[in-house]
Amino acid sequence: MIAGGVLLGTVGVFVEEANQHPLVTVLFRCAFGALALLAWGVATGRTRELRLRGRSGWIVCATGCLMVVNWALFFAAIPRTSIAVATVVFHIQPVWIMVFGALVLREHVTAAQKAATAVALGGLVLTTGLWGGGSLAGASGSDYLTGLLMCLGGSLSYAGVTIIAKTEKVVTPFALAWWQCAVGMLVLLWVPWAHGWPSDAAAWAWLAGLGVLHTGLAYAILFTGMACLTLGRVAVLQYVYPLMAVLLDWAVYGRMLSATQLSGVGLMALALFVIKTR
Repeated sequence: MIAGGVLLGTVGVFVEEANQHPLVTVLFRCAFGALALLAWGVATGRTRELRLRGRSGWIVCATGCLMVVNWALFFAAIPRTSIAVATVVFHIQPVWIMVFGALVLREHVTAAQKAATAVALGGLVLTTGLWGGGSLAGASGSDYLTGLLMCLGGSLSYAGVTIIAKTEKVVTPFALAWWQCAVGMLVLLWVPWAHGWPSDAAAWAWLAGLGVLHTGLAYAILFTGMACLTLGRVAVLQYVYPLMAVLLDWAVYGRMLSATQLSGVGLMALALFVIKTR
């Protein structure tokens, strides 16, 4: 889980360095990711899991399309905000899942979870930097706000993927991840002709890394780690990803969150841990 979180924390750097249109980036992450996951499935003897039955086809299509929206909005938000802000704001998605469960599925929400939701949203406000003096060099007001809204839209899309996936008991996590990449690739085949192909070897290398490392390898590592840990430990270790993203944004690009924003990150981490484990 730690290794997978550290690896995923570098996603923003690969997106920045590839410097492609967000939809181009998503397409090649899906393409290289599908190849990497297929190779892992062959190596571990799991390719039989890819066979779809019954309504599973509709599930993978829906989650695949939502994943395309999720990645596209997240990748588009990074240059408008920063790797750190986009990643942290994106991680508010457990709140949307809990709210959906309470309002639509009538699931019981504890008093602690209700309080944690309020704290998480307060932490989100501080993390955005819109209040409390947090600012990022080069970020214009309207562009920055657009990036934040994209992050929230991406987190809602990812929450939708999680909610739909919970209704499917036949498709395994590995198969769902592969089919999401396959669906994304098919949906976005037109993109290079509209927005151009990567023009140099470096861009291809960064895009290949997004697929092979951040989709294939990272998912394989995370699947293995989650199977060996309790829910509480999984919830805690999931925050390695945003922590790594914050540190890398500072180390590579010199973009450091303000003290107010860092306090918001801390509040969100604590509150989301309560939401996930109770």
